Amino acid sequence: MNVQIVQTANDIKEWLSFPLKLYHGDDNYIHPLNNDVEEVFDPNRNKLLKGGEAIRFLLKSNGEVVGRVAAFYNDRLAKKGNKQPTGGFGFFECIDDEKVAFKLFDISKEWLKEKGMEAMDGPINFGDRDRFWGLLTDGFYPPNYGMLYHKKYYQKFFDDYGFNVYFNQYTYYRIVKGKSFDDKFYKKAKLNINNPDYTFKYPDKDEMDKVPEYFLTVYNKAWAGHSGVKPMDIRQAKMIFKKLKPILDRKLLYFGFYKGEPISFYISVPDINQIFRKFNGKFGLLQKLQFLYYRWKGIIDKSLGLVFGVVPEHQGKGIEAAMTVSYSELAFSEEYEYITTEMNWIGDFNPKMMRVVEQIGGEILKTHKTYRYLFDQNAEFERMPYN
Repeated sequence: MNVQIVQTANDIKEWLSFPLKLYHGDDNYIHPLNNDVEEVFDPNRNKLLKGGEAIRFLLKSNGEVVGRVAAFYNDRLAKKGNKQPTGGFGFFECIDDEKVAFKLFDISKEWLKEKGMEAMDGPINFGDRDRFWGLLTDGFYPPNYGMLYHKKYYQKFFDDYGFNVYFNQYTYYRIVKGKSFDDKFYKKAKLNINNPDYTFKYPDKDEMDKVPEYFLTVYNKAWAGHSGVKPMDIRQAKMIFKKLKPILDRKLLYFGFYKGEPISFYISVPDINQIFRKFNGKFGLLQKLQFLYYRWKGIIDKSLGLVFGVVPEHQGKGIEAAMTVSYSELAFSEEYEYITTEMNWIGDFNPKMMRVVEQIGGEILKTHKTYRYLFDQNAEFERMPYN
């Protein structure tokens, strides 16, 4: 087998396109946008490269690509919360051959060792956790936007090489249109829904400019300070919704108000992977026009939950139930096209958030695992601490 560092434009093309060949015929596979992946390795777009490095490898046999991987580290993140300086590897793909898989693990490990790392996490993203993170080990359904789909045989490669599970991350699923609730949950919800002090709704058209303010008010009370989450300012909130604007649907921005003040939110977006699956990673002018057409045609029937929150002073009062039931009642209307919703990236180290999602009817649909490998196999392994 021949190890090749990705350097030229042709190398990049081979590295990006290998999964299309590997998953050919698998209807559940959705190829991520090439531009989204390339952003990870672009120093002008990925700030982690200013304090670190990334490298990509192709593994070839008889001139044919049989595997690929990327390895990376950032000096600051390598030491943050870790006993050992820890790098990462990701975008792991290979044929069903243990020798190929182990070779990809070996070359990632050796490169990271040379950079002073003593452990590696994978498969992960060299960036935020909400993208390209974890190995799919259960729930082999089409991936949501930003998430990866994998071969079932990958898990055995990781386990047999000696990786340990650092944490599990779950994708929860909930039926929205046509969802029924047990009497206790429904009655609890209706107490708040029928209370004139409470209002649950999505913003009117002329109210959209206030959405960042609503979001900010709830976010800073419900999330800031939780699990190291930093407070947000109005500039950051406006930037988030500016970036989301091309795909936003008002009906997926659901807020709760108490006497006119925002107290809760459930922010979702359409799962645009249902359109991107048609593009095989491309997103040029033609695909952008097609995207607009498919959005107009309304082919997306699944939403992707981004964040849910209730301000502390209204927690434990049934607001979660009221939000869920009132939202489901909205889903019965003809204007609402979404049948299901999925909520990505809820770690098993955060049982409180798991309980919240389960309280609103969420069930685990997919499991991704983040593995850690200690280069000194005699060192003591510790899982991700619980929040």
